[in-house]
Amino acid sequence: MSHRVAAIQKATARGAHPTRVTMLAIAGDSASGKTTLTKGITQALGAERIASFCTDDYHRYDREERRGLPFTPLHPECNYLDILEQHLQLLTLGQSVLKPVYHHSTGTLGRPVLFEPKEIVIVEGLFPLWSKLSRATFDVTVFLDPPEEVRRRWKIQRDTGKRGYSEDQVLAELERREPESDAYIRPQRRNADIVISFAPVAGRTGGDETMSATILLRPTIPHPDLSSVLTGDTRESVHLKLIRDQDGKPVDALHVHGHAPTEVTQVVEEVLWDHIGLPGPIPEPLGVIGPGKRSASLAIAQLLLIYHLIHA
Repeated sequence: MSHRVAAIQKATARGAHPTRVTMLAIAGDSASGKTTLTKGITQALGAERIASFCTDDYHRYDREERRGLPFTPLHPECNYLDILEQHLQLLTLGQSVLKPVYHHSTGTLGRPVLFEPKEIVIVEGLFPLWSKLSRATFDVTVFLDPPEEVRRRWKIQRDTGKRGYSEDQVLAELERREPESDAYIRPQRRNADIVISFAPVAGRTGGDETMSATILLRPTIPHPDLSSVLTGDTRESVHLKLIRDQDGKPVDALHVHGHAPTEVTQVVEEVLWDHIGLPGPIPEPLGVIGPGKRSASLAIAQLLLIYHLIHA
């Protein structure tokens, strides 16, 4: 019996009537694309049925205090992970929590805010898959695993453009964080149901909107039947093959071609949207990576996650 089922049964035995909340974890290293992936899903489904937050809110120290510490935010000791565990257990039972707040723009800690769960809760950040207890609260778990050179480029762009750092500062911090990234963040990859890697195709040119995606669909949860997606007409856009994961185990890998013709990727997106079963056209926020920029690979990854959220 899972920890999640046991918690719900215990609450029911005490006379409580827990609300069914679908929980999605999106884990990954800093600047791996977690917020972009989350934002599109949240906007597509609407604020009335989905809520999200970042585990960075559980930082124990502000930016100034961290200057004198021997570790970085990627170390468990730099975060209130025990409180995060407690909050995840409450959220999965439909209960509100008084969530801490961390402001990335200033590096300061804010006043706690009341976080009320909706039908769906997305938890993204560095540590959602850190402990067995945290993992047990989620219906679906995802790890973002872009190539390191891509992640570093994204981090430089974000931290210099939005967080007030210079490029030299970002590069120095990346080097400082590397041992903790390797020790505490990347190992969470093995605990994910789905691993997504956005990456450019060798020999191809183009921006982030033309990146391809490899989506590992591990057999830890049931995945949608993709037979109607994987046809001769759509092979330019997607194909599925069996590969060996990092641990040597076989795993289905869905490859989404970033340079596929738009009319072909639209067919794939429409078939996936039909599988999901929600009314209306495909929501416009899916695949958006910036003003006027859209990635079909991102949209297809988001559609797969929406399928899981709706059918969990």
